Amino acid sequence: MRHQKTINHLGRTSAHRKAMLSNMAASLILHKRITTTLAKAKALRSYVEPLITRAKDDSTHSRRVVFSYLQNKDAVTELFKEISKKIMERPGGYTRILKTGMRAGDNADMCFIELVDYNEAMLGKKDDAKAKTTRRGRRGGKKADEAEKAEKTVPAPKDEKEVKKPKKAAKKAEEPEGPAESESGENTEVKES
Repeated sequence: MRHQKTINHLGRTSAHRKAMLSNMAASLILHKRITTTLAKAKALRSYVEPLITRAKDDSTHSRRVVFSYLQNKDAVTELFKEISKKIMERPGGYTRILKTGMRAGDNADMCFIELVDYNEAMLGKKDDAKAKTTRRGRRGGKKADEAEKAEKTVPAPKDEKEVKKPKKAAKKAEEPEGPAESESGENTEVKES
């Protein structure tokens, strides 16, 4: 049974595990996305999200606490200057884990872990997404509005004679004006001598 086993030790000593998570957190902050195994990504998420929350309060004490975890001045500067501005309105869930498949050597689950506000591809999809529609039939709903717009955009023919005139003009344009040639390429026009 797994009662109260909340920490995945990742097969490492505590010092090795802390150093590894510190390095991975600094890399995530600097590069915004890293590739790792699923177990390490889940451990990293619980390690880095409290640090990002602390970065919302830009004080000397917060910077020193975050530096004690990261041990990287560049990562701390990036976190407090750039990332904290983007995540200020977000109440939590700063990272996203995207599974990528299995590793070739040992068949371990691989994934990306990334900062949510820095994935331009997914942010673009959110803007282009259509409004949610239901499959239930409704009178006067969105589908009825779309049908009315479609009817308005298609112009109705004014008169049958006007519709037929362009067809005759198109047939005349297709006929060659010069002398007719046969299939063999010879000129069939009769010359008067």
